[in-house]
Amino acid sequence: MTIPTMDVLDLLRKHTEDTDLDFLREALAVLVEAVMEADVSSRIGAGLGERTPARVTQRNGYRERRWDTRVGSLDLQIPKLRQGSYFPALLEPRRRSERALLAVIQQAYVEGVSTRRVEDLVRSLGCDGISKSQVSRICADLDVLVGAFRNRPLGDSPYPYLWLDALTQKVREGGRVVNVAVVVATAVNCFGQREVLGLDVGASEDGPFWLTFLRSLAARGLGGVQLVVSDAHQGLKDAIAAVFTGASWQRCRTHFMTNLLSRVPKSAQPAVATLVRSIYQQPGAEEVWSQHARVVDQLRVRFPEAADLLDDAGSEILAFTAFPVAHWRQIWSNNPQERLNKEIRRRTDVVGIFPNRAAILRLIGAVLAEQNDEWAISRRYLSEESMRPLLAPALLAKALEEVNAERLPVAV
Repeated sequence: MTIPTMDVLDLLRKHTEDTDLDFLREALAVLVEAVMEADVSSRIGAGLGERTPARVTQRNGYRERRWDTRVGSLDLQIPKLRQGSYFPALLEPRRRSERALLAVIQQAYVEGVSTRRVEDLVRSLGCDGISKSQVSRICADLDVLVGAFRNRPLGDSPYPYLWLDALTQKVREGGRVVNVAVVVATAVNCFGQREVLGLDVGASEDGPFWLTFLRSLAARGLGGVQLVVSDAHQGLKDAIAAVFTGASWQRCRTHFMTNLLSRVPKSAQPAVATLVRSIYQQPGAEEVWSQHARVVDQLRVRFPEAADLLDDAGSEILAFTAFPVAHWRQIWSNNPQERLNKEIRRRTDVVGIFPNRAAILRLIGAVLAEQNDEWAISRRYLSEESMRPLLAPALLAKALEEVNAERLPVAV
């Protein structure tokens, strides 16, 4: 390979005098390759062809690398080393979710399911051409990462609180566009930190699909579940009872409120909502149940149908009262999961229609993997002290022993 020797300023002056539309792309390529050559020379302790005792290795040719930029796609020549490896920091791979988004858009473009909006987005990313080989390469890398995240062992530490929810996505199957269900499970571990446990895609949110999904979580090590928070989907309720025997079920208060208000006139809905919310504003479990009984009696006078629903659902919507008061706001609804769903939709709305189910898992899996990493280093969702009453001393001691073993250096 011939190393470009033209000074970048000379190149800029040359192209400023004419109307070459590619001069920015060419100038950027010259600049980047010059930077890489200088970086390699610094790392090996010698310039190209220079003989010096300080040299630690030798150059070993070049490898091609396509780089998509705002000014177009560049075919760069990256130096190779005889010992060790070299990869320029300026070409650091994108974050997983951004790479996944690009891969999905590219795959949709190649397979003919893109819209004008998606095509414009592809151009804004600086890609002047989309090839199937490029799509396959990016997708293969992402599938390995997402697959490892989805199938990772969950260990023996208990997860007292579990949230389950589903959202729909559009996908092209059999020549038509259909809706599929994406199910997501999150939990709080024994140290009060949130984790994304898993996700899957199915034809519909039915009982058998939920049962298969929950059994896969249990097979990976999910245990110690004491409370499951979800909406009142009957298939999901049956699956929870079958897999997590002995765990309580908390019906999401937000979803329940929507169902309850549908049974009263619109003009009375604000007053009824305020009355029902007073149940959740009590300081202790006994006061919560007493207020629940009073609200049922008050509603029965004017809205007997709503009163019956509230009365029958008492054990479902007030299951949180059996747990520490400090946790009530976090466990009496599915709102934490809904916020996560909002972030997922923000990414998937860009795609619109997925080319296949694998693309859904690829993009959403990458988004969830990033979110899980952020939760791992952020402040605990629930304090470690408040979690201790939920855990058997033996389980807590075992979990602490495992964590300490990971943190302590190994003696040699």
